Formats: sequence, structure tokens, C-alpha cells
Amino acid sequence: MPTISMFYGIIIRMYFAPGEHGPPHFHVYYNEFKASVDILTCEVIDGDLPRRQAKLVLAWAELHQEELLADWKLVMNGETPFKIQPLQ
Repeated sequence: MPTISMFYGIIIRMYFAPGEHGPPHFHVYYNEFKASVDILTCEVIDGDLPRRQAKLVLAWAELHQEELLADWKLVMNGETPFKIQPLQ
């Protein structure tokens, strides 16, 4: 599962999963916390994150929504996603 961005101890990844069902999403890891975020709505759809980290991730997702959708299309075709600028 490629890492597409990292910031403030938060790791953002997307699975190579051609044909995966469900909304376009990415996975977030922070210490022992894990979550999935819907790219279209920029909402946590599974798992849990501390409040501060959730706010950072959702702000980042809104800023990079188009890039995230492009990466989603790549991984759905079994291709490597591009890195996305971290939140600064």
C-alpha cells in the first residue's frame, strides 16, 4: 500500500485494489489510530482519529481533493499513485 503523503506524524495511504467497491477513499494512520476518509465528501467513513489530527487530515483532503481522485483512478487501474504535497 503506497504512502502518498506524510505530515505531523500522520501517514496517508491508498491500496492497490482494482475493482474495489465503495466510495473513493484513502487510509490514515496516526500512532495506534486508523481511519478511512471519503474523498468526495472529505469525511471519516470508518475508524477513528484524535480530534486535532482528524481536522488536519480533512483540511488536507479538501485542499487536495482533485489529486486524491486522480490517485484513486490510478490505484483502481493497478498503477502507482503520485505523492501529494503534505500539509504545511
